Amino acid sequence: MEPQRQLEVTLTDVLDRLLDKGLVLNADVIISVAGIPLIGLTLRAALAGMETMLAYGVMKDWDQATRAWESEHRAKKVEHLLEGERQILKMFGSFWYSKGIYRAWRSGWLYLTDKRLFLYQQDFSEVIFQFPFENLKGMVIKKELHNKADVKVLYLIPKQGRVIQLKAQDVHQLKQEIEKQAKEMGLTPEDGLSMAEVEERALDFLEEGETITHRSRMWHLILHEGVLGDNWRPGYLYLTSKRLCWWYDFERKIRFEVPLDKVSACTEEIRDLSGMLTSKRVLDVIYHHNGAKSVASFSAKNTEDWDKAIRDVLTNQGKVVEDEIESCPRCEVEAEKSQLLGEGCKNCGWTSPLLKQQVANVMKT
Repeated sequence: MEPQRQLEVTLTDVLDRLLDKGLVLNADVIISVAGIPLIGLTLRAALAGMETMLAYGVMKDWDQATRAWESEHRAKKVEHLLEGERQILKMFGSFWYSKGIYRAWRSGWLYLTDKRLFLYQQDFSEVIFQFPFENLKGMVIKKELHNKADVKVLYLIPKQGRVIQLKAQDVHQLKQEIEKQAKEMGLTPEDGLSMAEVEERALDFLEEGETITHRSRMWHLILHEGVLGDNWRPGYLYLTSKRLCWWYDFERKIRFEVPLDKVSACTEEIRDLSGMLTSKRVLDVIYHHNGAKSVASFSAKNTEDWDKAIRDVLTNQGKVVEDEIESCPRCEVEAEKSQLLGEGCKNCGWTSPLLKQQVANVMKT
């Protein structure tokens, strides 16, 4: 092959020629310092497309073994189909496995049959989970943030047992096929199930008889852990009939919880979270822990609603929600915290960032 010179060549042309004709590297390199050889490198490499490689007899054994393995596994029948069971749909997906300390998404092939839905892991010949249609109460699709990407999760709500969480190539198609098969069996899954009901049944931390009254996405200030300093992390704050708790998305577990009878007060204000995050709404929950007063801080746009909800709980418990006494940042005259934040200092006229923003919002309207 004679070398050719082309003045107008694109990267695509170079890659096409490289994959079609191939490239062979044969080099002996010696690195010397002051005339003394220190490092020797012998390099033998070939780079080309698979068709070119096989044409020259390179990697033939590997290619034959791979094709044989793939053909065997594709032809392999699912051994866990019941007698007389008919396959309707096969789709790659994953199931949220939560048992003991092991929590992870386990992947495999989702099989929808005329009797049930199950996830089969072919390499280990294992059925990871199975769900009979007779136990189906309803389904809900929810968009969630997994590994910094929006993913649609299908929740199967059973009449009895724990909620099943699934991810699939097409969750909408899977949901439609399940509904179709359920109707053919004379079953009628409920429509319009709320996410609140799904949450109450899906979340592992809920105790028997415990219900959720308030829930929203909320940042929480995690105090220093090891070499890490204090930092804000995203999750969900839950107010239930028994406690206040915060669910950490990344670890998928509760990182903060306190019984309602241990909560003594709460305050809401605007303050800077860091050099980049300024003028953010913050909710401080004051509670008793091991005989001492502690504070848990949360941040979101709806902290005012949470402040009211927690105060209502404290009032229903017969607790007097007293204002804390604070000093004015400018003149240091003591006053009730709610008065300083809501009306400003009567002595020097200082106004809080929260009051300034409220005034600015009123002026805009």
